[in-house]
Amino acid sequence: MGSRASAEKMTALPLSRSEVFGELRKELHDDKEFHQSDAHIFIIMGASGDLAKKKIYPTLWWLFRDGLLPEETHFVGFARSDLNVDAIRTACMPYLKVSDSEVERLSVFFSRNSYVSGKYGEESSFSKLNSHLSTLPGGAQANRLFYLALPPSVYHDVTQNIKHHCMSANGWNRIIVEKPFGRDLQSSEELSNHLSALFTEDQIYRIDHYLGKEMVQNLMVLRFGNRIFGPIWNRESVASVVLTFKEPFGTQGRGGYFDDFGIIRDVMQNHLLQMLCLVAMEKPSSTSSDDVRDEKVKVLKCISPPGLSDVVLGQYVGNPAGQGDAKLGYLDDPTVPKGSTTATFATVVLYVKNERWDGVPFILRCGKALNERKAEVRLQFRDVPGDIFGGQCQRNELVVRVQPNEAIYAKMMSKKPGMHFNPEETELDLTYHSRYKDVKLPDAYERLILDVFCGSQMHFVRSDELREAWRIFTPLLHQIEKEKTVPINYTYGSRGPPEADELLKRVGFRYEGTYKWVNPHKL
Repeated sequence: MGSRASAEKMTALPLSRSEVFGELRKELHDDKEFHQSDAHIFIIMGASGDLAKKKIYPTLWWLFRDGLLPEETHFVGFARSDLNVDAIRTACMPYLKVSDSEVERLSVFFSRNSYVSGKYGEESSFSKLNSHLSTLPGGAQANRLFYLALPPSVYHDVTQNIKHHCMSANGWNRIIVEKPFGRDLQSSEELSNHLSALFTEDQIYRIDHYLGKEMVQNLMVLRFGNRIFGPIWNRESVASVVLTFKEPFGTQGRGGYFDDFGIIRDVMQNHLLQMLCLVAMEKPSSTSSDDVRDEKVKVLKCISPPGLSDVVLGQYVGNPAGQGDAKLGYLDDPTVPKGSTTATFATVVLYVKNERWDGVPFILRCGKALNERKAEVRLQFRDVPGDIFGGQCQRNELVVRVQPNEAIYAKMMSKKPGMHFNPEETELDLTYHSRYKDVKLPDAYERLILDVFCGSQMHFVRSDELREAWRIFTPLLHQIEKEKTVPINYTYGSRGPPEADELLKRVGFRYEGTYKWVNPHKL
């Protein structure tokens, strides 16, 4: 008994951050030519932009700080601005999370950084960049990773110039492309054709940061590593699947950028559709990148484009009783065009027409200026046949909460404690911060950038996967834009338009509102 208790205590000890990533690096990479001693150069195209200072540089710093990158790694920023490394360091400092004991290590990190100024459409600028790269340790032998932290409008020029002037002569080359990957099927295909003419598919990493989130990655282990879920993960047991992404804030002065895309392009066509694939796909033959992505593509091919009857669109208006930004509606944002009909909220119902899921609604919900911050996957199961409890039982649900406060819990019925014989709703709960105390979960960008170093493409979007995703949503997007469909107003801080809840009810999702979660770990 004592030895078993000791063993359990040992297994419960939290892994350090570097141990977590060390295991990740060992287990995930497909690239048999990955060597820790190789020279690597990470080039940030668009080093002066917000994405670079808020995400890319901080992520590289965290990976470098924890000793997770190859020993000989150097970082080069490239942008049009007249900058230097000190200016980049100053801009990034609010996002780096540096403790007093790490100041010296931070100086070492920035000593590995350099910066080259140039124009994205100018060949001579990239020749200058290449000359600089050749002076770094490893020179032409070094592996090169190019991160395109840039607007899509310059992708063509930049990728062409990288191909013709900046490729490593002997090391490998990898290109990380940020979304949006086009605006519709046609523009996405044009971008894919352009990239495939320059690079092979295994050199292209289309990054969707949601695929790097802990709980999104856990969906595969949850499904395929547990016998208990296999027999019930189908149309015989599942009544509906709801995939949710909610933000409690509006566009906050970025409405001009958002208005070009809208909520469907911003969140649904990528983040939510990726989660749908992981919920709905068949078991891959292995965890290799292509085996996993093959199954995701098969799911997408079974989904028909939704019609307007399967959709509710909304746009938030100010809440007179709210505080600060909550008083302002989307159209009050000075960067938003007057009279814009761009949706800031959408609910769309999709159906996966295959043997496992035929008839089960997959409900995708996302929006800004809602009542809470939440991203989750919710499977609602069918009613128990032959009810003997007089309608007191509610439907079981399995919930995977992606953010915030990562958790997996199952809503279930249990006998109410005491002398009664009445069922009540409760849960089987795995809240990560309670079960895995002191474990710092990696940021999505940390995991994904490390994957690129290691050559694992499992959590990146393949070209045929992207094509199918756009095939599903392009007809709807074109119809909305052609007909200038007017979204339904909803109040800042609400659940969204009531019509969205009515759509859920119509397709079979049942919301009782009787469940009250009590934190079982709170003393």
